[in-house]
Amino acid sequence: MAEHTEVSGHAAESVMEKLTEKILGHDSSSSSSDSDDEKSSPSAIKSAVYRLFGRQKPVHKVFGGGKPADLFLWRNKKVSAGVLGGVTSVWVLFELLEYHLLTLVCHCLILSLAILFVWANASTFINKSPPRIPEVSIPEKPFIEFAAVLRFEINRALAMLREIASGRDLKKFLAVIAGLWVLSIVGSWCNFLTLFYIGFVLLHTVPVLYEKYEHQVDSFAEVAMAEIKKHYAVFDAKVLRSDRHLASLSQLLLMDY
Repeated sequence: MAEHTEVSGHAAESVMEKLTEKILGHDSSSSSSDSDDEKSSPSAIKSAVYRLFGRQKPVHKVFGGGKPADLFLWRNKKVSAGVLGGVTSVWVLFELLEYHLLTLVCHCLILSLAILFVWANASTFINKSPPRIPEVSIPEKPFIEFAAVLRFEINRALAMLREIASGRDLKKFLAVIAGLWVLSIVGSWCNFLTLFYIGFVLLHTVPVLYEKYEHQVDSFAEVAMAEIKKHYAVFDAKVLRSDRHLASLSQLLLMDY
């Protein structure tokens, strides 16, 4: 009887050990699978994908996420096409037809004042109510906000130019010099109005095309950036470091003298 109870106790213990091993093995496998899932999660994969200019937000958020972003990304095609058509009409009027701004403003004022004056005087003869001319006043708050934003952006640009001129970042210096050089060449080809119109058209076309072909552009930009870094490393090793070495030697010679 004692032997029978001993055997049953051993059997119960072995069954319990098997159950605990199975539970522990399941927990370890589930934890490992969870860790593997976390490693291969979409957020981890997304963080490893190259984005143009180091962008972390969607294109719509980069443009502010409001009505200007909707306008540039053609969320409302009628509004975007209307704005682009209006700016194109203004450019054609001033650039191709060579109409002057002051002449246009004067002609519009002459036409509107003449129509309102004739309508107000003729309303008594044709038994109609005179035109209701609204009182137009420019609000103060939008102008103050615009001036504050403009002041902030100008100060930030001046601080960036000061940092570039201090000689701390060679890459940024070369990029700004190249950008200003290209801008000076484009400015010699056309006037300010045409340059503004080109920039406006690019704002209405490049972001929406980039949003549509985002993955192709990012992959191409990654390859191009790798090539640029490779060429810059060669340029830094052959030219810039030798120049720095010569400068340090000249300083040592001047200190000796």
